Amino acid sequence: MTLAALAQTCAARSFGRLPRLALASIVAALLFVAGCDRQAKLVSPQEIVIDTACTLDGMLLMDYPGPKAQLHYNQGEPDFFCDTMEMFAIYLRPEQKKRVVGLFTQDMGMTDWVKPQGHWIDARTAFYVAGSKRTGSMGPTLASFASNEDAEAFAKKYGGKVLRFDAVTIDMAALDGGVVRDERM
Repeated sequence: MTLAALAQTCAARSFGRLPRLALASIVAALLFVAGCDRQAKLVSPQEIVIDTACTLDGMLLMDYPGPKAQLHYNQGEPDFFCDTMEMFAIYLRPEQKKRVVGLFTQDMGMTDWVKPQGHWIDARTAFYVAGSKRTGSMGPTLASFASNEDAEAFAKKYGGKVLRFDAVTIDMAALDGGVVRDERM
């Protein structure tokens, strides 16, 4: 049954007593929502394969430890990152122009740190541990977890502080690996 037919049926049965203007408003709202649903891009995380490379540096994701990440855009192919630091560094940049429709990282409470596979979660709902002794592909990383309990247990074992997605700042997502910059150049 089409949305218009459903609206007409509902009007005949349930909303028969409503004024015509109210009924027209309900039908218009339903049609608007249906149109928005067709325009929205439904995204799911993609599994990394042996030749999935990091968008920033070309490193093969499967060759390195720690949580991986992926950004999906309204148009074009997703970007893959061999570390959550890279994901945040790109996502938090004010010059980011592409419309992000999906942001995923791995639940390190469910996958192996050395060879993480699968267990993708919405990065915006994840818990992150900053400042732990565990390193990712490029050094310090933000360990990602689906549950606060797993993040707290990780922080207790390896050090660090548990943060929500919105608490991570661009300064925390430095891609220099802690290297001291030579400002004289």
